[in-house]
Amino acid sequence: MNSRSLLRSPVSRRLLRPVADLIDQRIDRRVERQVERQVRSAVDPAVREATAHRLTHELLLGSTGRGLSRVVADGPLKRLHAEVAELSGDRDAAVRNVATAYRLLVALESLGVGRVAGGTMNICGKLGTIPLLDPPNDEILEIGTLYGMFSTGLIRMMERDGRSPSLTIVDPFAGVQLQPGTNPRPDPTGTPVDEHAVRTNLALAGPAGAAARIQRGFSEDPETRAAVSDRGYGVIVVDGDHSAKGVRLDLQWAEEIAAPRGIVVLDDYGDPSWPGVKEALDDHLKDGTRLTYLGKAAHSAYLRAT
Repeated sequence: MNSRSLLRSPVSRRLLRPVADLIDQRIDRRVERQVERQVRSAVDPAVREATAHRLTHELLLGSTGRGLSRVVADGPLKRLHAEVAELSGDRDAAVRNVATAYRLLVALESLGVGRVAGGTMNICGKLGTIPLLDPPNDEILEIGTLYGMFSTGLIRMMERDGRSPSLTIVDPFAGVQLQPGTNPRPDPTGTPVDEHAVRTNLALAGPAGAAARIQRGFSEDPETRAAVSDRGYGVIVVDGDHSAKGVRLDLQWAEEIAAPRGIVVLDDYGDPSWPGVKEALDDHLKDGTRLTYLGKAAHSAYLRAT
């Protein structure tokens, strides 16, 4: 029997199979290592780049520094587009204004001190919707401002719409955010809640921000009301005391000082964290009122004065 026949015999194949398997295993391992090196050389730069992008994204939009993330999800954004479009009657304008409001929100929180109070969709909804509802005049009253950053953004959104906003703010400026039933604590940003911070942020809005009128005090105080009830307001943003009693008092006051066809925005309406807000508005609308409910968007209710 020659050597070739010997290697092909069943006995030889059985004897040599372990050797062949060992050789195959070594070849497989070498191939696997080579493939791993090739994949790693291609993937590692992509992983490093993705990690860098994630870290940058987190620094810009994450919760660090303000206590609340500004990252946007597809579902809530589409829902907000639909809600603003229903309120305004203009889908294209709703999408445009929400996008503009979001960029403005990120810019203000990057440049200003403190933060804008509220969730991202809630803030963008208010900033985007108010100009689209065509207020009858440019007088704006904000009841409860925290750092004044929302009003700063609203000035800019109104100006983008060709308006000349004149802002009045009412707030107690107690050093911290006050709400009945909650324990006062320092803001996540570390910035004191005071008039200086508000003025700093309003300066970002240019001349209209610098000219804003600020009245220190609680909105239910007669002296506070008397100081700013000298005009009819085209826009009134109610975002002060969130208790049912406090909201009801603010709505009653808003009825007195809203200009004909004026817009009243009630923040945190329908938010389960603040049941008193919805309770107060629902009760208020059962009474004789000159406020007509237009709808809601991202936990803000919109009303128009007759």
